[in-house]
Amino acid sequence: MKINYCDALVIGGGLAGLRAAVAAQKKGLNTVVLSLVPVKRSHSAAAQGGMQASLGNSKMSDGDNEDLHFADTVKGSDWGCDQEVARMFVNTAPKAIRELAGWGVPWTRVREGAREAVINAKKTTITEDADRHGLITSRDFGGTKKWRTCYTADATGHTMLFGVANEALKHEVDIRDRKEAVSIIHEDGRCYGAIVRDLISGELEAYVAKGTCIATGGYGRVFKQTTNAVICEGIGAAIALETGIATLGNMEAVQFHPTPIVPSGILLTEGCRGDGGILRDVDGHRFMPDYEPEKKELASRDVVSRRMIEHIRNGKGVPSPYGDHIWLDISILGREHIEKNLRDVQEICQIFNGIDPADEGPKGWAPVLPMQHYSMGGIRTKPTGESQTLKGLFACGEASCWDMHGFNRLGGNSVSETVVAGMIIGNYFADFCLENDVTIGTKTVQKFLDEEDAYLDEILSYNGTEDIFRIKNRMQNLMDQKVGIFRDGPHLSEAVEELKELLVKTKQITVKSKERVGNPELEEAYRVPKMLKIALCVAKGARDRTESRGAHYREDYLKRDDANWLNRTLTSWPSKDALEPEITYEPLDIMKMEMPPAFRGYGAKGMIIEHELSAKRQAEVDEITERMQAEGKDRHELQHALMPFELPMNYKEKNERVGDK
Repeated sequence: MKINYCDALVIGGGLAGLRAAVAAQKKGLNTVVLSLVPVKRSHSAAAQGGMQASLGNSKMSDGDNEDLHFADTVKGSDWGCDQEVARMFVNTAPKAIRELAGWGVPWTRVREGAREAVINAKKTTITEDADRHGLITSRDFGGTKKWRTCYTADATGHTMLFGVANEALKHEVDIRDRKEAVSIIHEDGRCYGAIVRDLISGELEAYVAKGTCIATGGYGRVFKQTTNAVICEGIGAAIALETGIATLGNMEAVQFHPTPIVPSGILLTEGCRGDGGILRDVDGHRFMPDYEPEKKELASRDVVSRRMIEHIRNGKGVPSPYGDHIWLDISILGREHIEKNLRDVQEICQIFNGIDPADEGPKGWAPVLPMQHYSMGGIRTKPTGESQTLKGLFACGEASCWDMHGFNRLGGNSVSETVVAGMIIGNYFADFCLENDVTIGTKTVQKFLDEEDAYLDEILSYNGTEDIFRIKNRMQNLMDQKVGIFRDGPHLSEAVEELKELLVKTKQITVKSKERVGNPELEEAYRVPKMLKIALCVAKGARDRTESRGAHYREDYLKRDDANWLNRTLTSWPSKDALEPEITYEPLDIMKMEMPPAFRGYGAKGMIIEHELSAKRQAEVDEITERMQAEGKDRHELQHALMPFELPMNYKEKNERVGDK
């Protein structure tokens, strides 16, 4: 038996995991990071558009602050987020982006003087003040009142990942790649690490730690059409689920991005539309103003995705061998702008579709179609990042339901969340490791190792007629067809039942090679059942939630139902042999909200079934605001009176901005 001991174990080598590891290592803890791939190849590198932080540096972001960022995030979530967590996030984001600048991230900067930009498809001159020259600039993104998304051309995730990874290496974080966590070690309601498979040798080993943080990203690969990398299969959330103790939150909340390119599914950043690109139909008509006259292409992602599919359903899609699509036109931005700020997008279009998006007219238009992009759901945690039910298990980034996104995430808030959550949760995680010891016995660790060893032998002994690759493909197609952008009860019920059948079939397969090393079929055979459990959490949660909220859109229940559904979905796996999750709900407390539920600003009014407490809380908020403003209190004092929140370190200190009070 091989047991590795450490103080702090981080599973996942992307931005969130590495930033949490830096926090732990800087507090003197022996920190180990496990990653499926070399960390600089993590899926975090694929983020293109930018990171939201209310710096307020450029002309179009002048006057931005935490209050505006908070309001945008809450509205974007369709009132599904934890508002305390949203406040923690928006207050820390400016500190995070400046810290990253100190770590070498080359943020694009303000240049004084006049420059040309495209706003609402029209060329506009923006003049930057001399006193802002050299400060970090920002671009427009969907669902925001100010230009808040800071960026490095369209390679933001790449530059951020290298900066954070290099910082981790500088602090001598022990990074071990090609390692896959396959189960959680736990005893008496406390997590003590994980059983891990070495993907090179095939060997199983135990990693025992005072605290464990899962930061393995999302579960996009349970869908067929997704922008997610092949490693984004939701295994981190699945092994937490399989403990039978940890719960997952809001798994039905799945975001579909408007502009992956057809047919490869590679993402064309929201920065394309943020910089002024537009969507066109089969006639070349710009159709988004017809549906969303105020925000147009920069409505929230869930809204734009639905409008695109609705327009295709109305017969305005562009026919192709891969199905109907919509055109994305960024040629109006000009070649100079594209080759400077959207060069990665240009290369994707050239390599995968043989088009140059800088070419004027239809020959430069890129074919796009909404596809799965982000998972709002994940391991349900407290504001500290610790599981609500399994002590010592933390989660951050897309693997978690922290829950700052609710039922829809704003563009730029995920890249921002990775490092911000890594900072905040990383410090709470480190404090837990400092304050607690490993008390689990070697015999118990051996039991978990033996169970996983026996499970691999069991898989290799299967002698059935099913094929694990076909099961996986059917699951992915089923999720696309019946648990996608538009949902309804009958299709969701069919999806749940067939997913259960597929889960049964995973024990009726044959793995042709009996080798434990270099055997991709074996790896699929133990991963796919975990993916099916995640898919069942998504499908069953969506079936049971009879309302439309954010990215969860029920065609048979079109209204957001605050009276009955202002809650967070919690899923747990009751037993090893269970075929579906158990679902409970966690109410959102309106009377503690800084922003009580209201009209989101999209579509027709009157599409909300209101909660009786919303008006009562709004009256309280109005009274407190009016009284404190009359007393001359500033916005920080008002915010604290409405909804206090805590932060570790010095992260609650006021952020400095040019001209801000």
